[in-house]
Amino acid sequence: MSGSERERLELERIDWNKGAGLVPAIVQEAVSGKVLMLGYMDRAALTATLERGRIVFFSRSKQRLWQKGESSGHHLELLQWRIDCDADTLLLIARPAGPVCHTGALTCFGDEALTVAERLSFLSELEQLIARRRADKPSGSYTAALLAQGPRRIAQKVGEEGLEVALAAVVESDEAVLDECADLIFHLLVLLQGRALGLEAVVERLQRRHRDRVRSTATATDPPPSPTAD
Repeated sequence: MSGSERERLELERIDWNKGAGLVPAIVQEAVSGKVLMLGYMDRAALTATLERGRIVFFSRSKQRLWQKGESSGHHLELLQWRIDCDADTLLLIARPAGPVCHTGALTCFGDEALTVAERLSFLSELEQLIARRRADKPSGSYTAALLAQGPRRIAQKVGEEGLEVALAAVVESDEAVLDECADLIFHLLVLLQGRALGLEAVVERLQRRHRDRVRSTATATDPPPSPTAD
């Protein structure tokens, strides 16, 4: 089945009648997971979104289709979309081209990170910044200079930072431990970028180990099957 055919079937699955032709559309940022905004779509708005690759809403105040960012240029690039279990709400995964809110805030709910996942997502932002330093090689950048020195120097720095974490854990304050851990994590990200690897691959490895561990533990504690008569 082609992608366009799947999209057509998904469009038919949506319950447009429940909201008088409109469904709420929640927009979520692809990297951080932040909820960016809530808008409304009719069938024409969703069709236009899929055709353009940029999110288009139905504006209830303007009573017309409205592409987010049509005035500011801060459009929302659509990456994925899903329909909820009741087929009356959409989830849109997007990459914003700038602040989403008309107030200048990153989201229509403010700039504050509200969840642990959002705060941890800064690691992905930092990883992307390191990748840009690697590609652009700006003058005066510590990161770009370290990457230019190659894997041996980066590995040396990781070793140094790891040793400093270990020493701080024994004799330093909590603040010092946190500072040293931050240095180590940063240099680990640089090392990964130097090898064209990503943090996501490390997370996937940890998840796979955890799943395997849970599976093996469950298998080891399963009771033996009950005997059955022949």
